Amino acid sequence: MWDVDSIDEHILLLLQEDGRLSNQDLAARVGLTPAPCLRRVRKLEEDGVIAGYSAIVDRTRLGRGFEVIIHADLVAKDLRTVGAFENRIAGMDEVAELRRMFGIPDYFIRVRVADLAAFEKWLTTQLMGDPAIARVDSRITMKVLKTDAP
Repeated sequence: MWDVDSIDEHILLLLQEDGRLSNQDLAARVGLTPAPCLRRVRKLEEDGVIAGYSAIVDRTRLGRGFEVIIHADLVAKDLRTVGAFENRIAGMDEVAELRRMFGIPDYFIRVRVADLAAFEKWLTTQLMGDPAIARVDSRITMKVLKTDAP
């Protein structure tokens, strides 16, 4: 674990809110001059505390605004079945997140598509058609109350 002081914490908070802040603006907001602020940011990047920068995308405009969380269990857990399933699912454009879990379910899959009809088509033709699938449980979000993911 990396040791951060209150200035580093403030820098991280501000960059999470707006990763496009100029060094000049960032320095002013945390009470530093630009040179030491830039040194701190570069150190946070070099140490891997800041892993990267990203844009927040309006997924609806890209036809991926409908999100479903799926719990899936496999029929068999042998290495060949698991490997083939993971490679196939991870390679699908609709799959935003794929996690192999301890316990039940075997997998947590986050899918993003245009709408309910697109999800139903993907589910029945892509996921449920896989012979490795034993059980699928889909969950549709009613309302997002908090997220730290873009």
